[in-house]
Amino acid sequence: MEILIKPIVTEKITGQAESLNRYGFIVNRNANKLQIKKAIEGLYNVSVTSVNTLIHGGKRKSRFTKAGVISGSTGMSKKAIVTIAKGESIDFYSNI
Repeated sequence: MEILIKPIVTEKITGQAESLNRYGFIVNRNANKLQIKKAIEGLYNVSVTSVNTLIHGGKRKSRFTKAGVISGSTGMSKKAIVTIAKGESIDFYSNI
């Protein structure tokens, strides 16, 4: 099971990374906090202090076309906000 899907790189998360050592990831919906912690420690070689998770619900969307109104929704996802120990950091751009 692939636990980490991709990192979240936004202005808010980047600001928290600089001041609070918090990083955001989109993770598998079936992963729990212990699995997320082990995956991040194994992949980035850092020590994780805490893991907070949240499930981001999908949005309902509709559009008007010649055939009528088409409605649907975007996908749901699970996010993890990870706090790492002081003095350590994660560099997402090192292997580009």
